[in-house]
Amino acid sequence: MFTGIVECMGRVVEFARLDTTTAGGNGASLTIAEAGSVLGDCHLGDSIAINGTCLTVTEFTADSFKVGLAPETLRRTNLGTLQPGDRVNLERALAAGHRFGGHFVQGHVDCTADIAEILPDENSIRYKLRVADPALMPYIIPKGFIAIDGTSLTVCDVDDDERWFTIMMIAYTQDHVVMPSKAVGDKVNIEVDMLGKYVEKVTTSILRGAADAGGSGTTSYIEKIVARVLQKEA
Repeated sequence: MFTGIVECMGRVVEFARLDTTTAGGNGASLTIAEAGSVLGDCHLGDSIAINGTCLTVTEFTADSFKVGLAPETLRRTNLGTLQPGDRVNLERALAAGHRFGGHFVQGHVDCTADIAEILPDENSIRYKLRVADPALMPYIIPKGFIAIDGTSLTVCDVDDDERWFTIMMIAYTQDHVVMPSKAVGDKVNIEVDMLGKYVEKVTTSILRGAADAGGSGTTSYIEKIVARVLQKEA
């Protein structure tokens, strides 16, 4: 579990499509340097989010670490496009007893989004992003949470039909995350607020159960709730 509060920016040393070392596991791997501030309490097997993607540390030194990348990770995220020298957002898994400054971020990227527009707004920057998967749009709501490359941000405007949303980035955040180094057309990792997914899952299950019981889904469920309330009042 993460908060979306980026701790530091690391630098990509190597992206290997096939890493035959023990730490690489005969698959893709990513090595990140300039990461000493998140490695002081690191152990093999710990989770560190790279651009919002929860990954497992397989090797580390005082300043750098390596993670393995599964095929699913490469399909869902922008990590496979990284080149040596690229900057990435880093965050360790949340420690108990710390302030929770962002929002609940799992590090499970849903899809990527393309940067459609970058518009300066006084000392802030407004970004317009177009989501790759339209099925995610119901979870993106004005003033709701969203994680972009692992940065906890607030949604400003949403257009479900055109599949885009906007966020505003303040000056402080601009200096501490990788987003300002990106250009129109670049891809960023998106994780929508997981609470919306849970609400939909539970609600859909309840409504499906009501329909299977002979009702008409939503109408049947509402009628049952009203009946229970009236029964208690009686």
